[in-house]
Amino acid sequence: MATEDKKVIITINDVDYTEDQLTDAQKLMVNHFNSLQQKINSAKFNLDQLQVDCQAFVDILTASLAVATVANPLIVTDDEERAAAQAVVDGTPQPVKDAV
Repeated sequence: MATEDKKVIITINDVDYTEDQLTDAQKLMVNHFNSLQQKINSAKFNLDQLQVDCQAFVDILTASLAVATVANPLIVTDDEERAAAQAVVDGTPQPVKDAV
């Protein structure tokens, strides 16, 4: 049982060629094209990964900014006492302030 050599068919502008129909320069151009297609596909794959990673960092940042800040009750009380004291000072007549 003899095995047939299967020839690689290269289609350019809807015309099929076998490798032996191409010149060495044309074969080189086909090889360059195939290599560039692989690089483009690899770059697209890497870009997809980078975009997902970038979005993950945006999501982490957004989540960290959304964390509610809980005020310390002691500081809140202190701020309220300071505001009340300032209101007393502001309400004191100027002659009384000058006398002190």
